[in-house]
Amino acid sequence: MRFEEIGEQLRTYRLESGLKADEIAARLGISRAALYRYEKGEVIKLDTVRRLAEMLQVSPLALMGIGVDYFSRLTAYLERQRQIEEEADSYLQLGGAHCFALATEGMVRLLRAIWLEAANLAQDHSMARSVTEQALISLTQRRRNFDQRRMSFTAMLSEGAIRRMLAKGIGAGLPLSESSRAQARAAAVTEAEHLANQIEQGALGVQIGLLQEPEPHHQALIYRGRDRAYVIDNPFPFDAHPAWNQGVVSITSADDAVAIHQRVAESCWKQAHKGMAAAQRLRMLIAEANPLRELA
Repeated sequence: MRFEEIGEQLRTYRLESGLKADEIAARLGISRAALYRYEKGEVIKLDTVRRLAEMLQVSPLALMGIGVDYFSRLTAYLERQRQIEEEADSYLQLGGAHCFALATEGMVRLLRAIWLEAANLAQDHSMARSVTEQALISLTQRRRNFDQRRMSFTAMLSEGAIRRMLAKGIGAGLPLSESSRAQARAAAVTEAEHLANQIEQGALGVQIGLLQEPEPHHQALIYRGRDRAYVIDNPFPFDAHPAWNQGVVSITSADDAVAIHQRVAESCWKQAHKGMAAAQRLRMLIAEANPLRELA
């Protein structure tokens, strides 16, 4: 058994379950410190894996990293995504309005501000804030990982999704004050301009394409590392609030799943606007959403 991988799976499925570490440790009859050691990759007995799987309502194979992982909680998905990215050499995204891996340094700060503002309006605002902070920890760690590691990025973004992001701003649908919504709209423009700049400057290891119709129905991600590739089917946009979401993420390293997603991605890449054509279309979308900006 790969104990480090079991530890990673244990942590993500603990977050998915909504159970606290103290609760799980008490049911197992161990200390919280011992549970955290398991999550860090300490040797664990097969019987303990079985008992944990039963408690977390997943199969023992799922805890051992075999088969398909399913997550309905955004905090659990973000943590698993962070783990995968630590070992990945390349990242391919199909669909969506933006790519978090290519975002500006201010993106996490903006998400923190608007997510916490929205969380404070929740009926159980204490829970919503706790979930938000957990998600922000994963995002901050992912941001740091992108800055420290050399990873190649390919993003095929949807023009329709970009139009909606520019019209409504980052975190569309969140209950925000007028000033925060204005900041979110301004941030959407900043992010689109940043992507256009990266294309025009020929950023090393970055390829960005724009897809017109037909628009991808959901976001698919392919990560490739030295030993394994993963494919993620993700219904959540990058700015979805971690306390309010409906959907299921699936993650698998099955060869057939990776291969079919790769074929679809390659087909979409042939149809996408690339290079300076993509940058020009991004500039056009920004101008359409902000006509007064061009006159300033």
